[in-house]
Amino acid sequence: MINAIELTDIVKRYGDFVAVDRLNLAIPTGRIVGFLGPNGAGKTTTIRMLMSIIYPDSGSIRVLGHPRAIDVKDRIGYLPEERGLYRKMTVDATLRYFGKLKGLRGTELSARIGETLERIELADWRYKRVEALSKGMSQKLQFVVTILHRPELVILDEPFSGLDPINMEMLKNLVMDLRREGTTVVFSTHQMEQAQRLCDRLVLINRGRKLIEGTLDEIRARFSSRMVVIEGEGDFAPLERIEGVIDAEITDGGARIEVPKEVDPDRILRRAIELGRISRFEVQRLDLHEVFVKLVQQDQGGPPPARPVAETAGGGAA
Repeated sequence: MINAIELTDIVKRYGDFVAVDRLNLAIPTGRIVGFLGPNGAGKTTTIRMLMSIIYPDSGSIRVLGHPRAIDVKDRIGYLPEERGLYRKMTVDATLRYFGKLKGLRGTELSARIGETLERIELADWRYKRVEALSKGMSQKLQFVVTILHRPELVILDEPFSGLDPINMEMLKNLVMDLRREGTTVVFSTHQMEQAQRLCDRLVLINRGRKLIEGTLDEIRARFSSRMVVIEGEGDFAPLERIEGVIDAEITDGGARIEVPKEVDPDRILRRAIELGRISRFEVQRLDLHEVFVKLVQQDQGGPPPARPVAETAGGGAA
């Protein structure tokens, strides 16, 4: 499969600080790829290098087969983290201006503006000034500016930041539509749920280095532990003291308990029944947020080790 983006041994320094450290990455054409990492991990720096806004100190980049994104800028849509629109312009004038910058003209441009505004429920605001839009409306307009020229590659830096659930769902659907049309989409995000739902592949980075890359299933397979999910009424705090428990999140309505594969989840259930009334019991694999936290913790030295598996929940032999 042809790659839309290839990074080879990319390094970017700011003085003594290494923002990106020997990053290697290949992003296949026509896929949605999530770029995940904590604040300061190097996500935005990497995206800016992809877009030829800044350049690496060493290593090589290829975007749509070219060494610089600027050489194929009309084939790319880019939504930066720090956004801005001309507030005194109308929505229609804004889209015409940016559409013309990307080579759109005449009836084709007008048709795309009308069609897209209907799609994102902004048609009634077409001839109003940008300053009259709410924050959510402005973010949707900025997304439309990014994709109006139907680019082959769309790069989005924190596209879901600040969106309410309704607009977040609408943006998710627009991203999925791009994929169905064969567009490659790369986005950075802190929204783990959206990344888990949307992405074909995930890239987790920390301190400028790639920690892991792959599909959600491939990444989850790195961890053999399981999550025991309990909902009900009672005090479930004693569950976190069961031998072998790696981690536990106890709430008023239940518990989420991580155990290694050696621990039988039924042990947790039996103890939970002693503590309260159970309405839900489920065994799951780690979700993306939990995987992300573990990988970053490991990269930074790791959490305290789990208690050894020695006894059953009831105190007998394992």
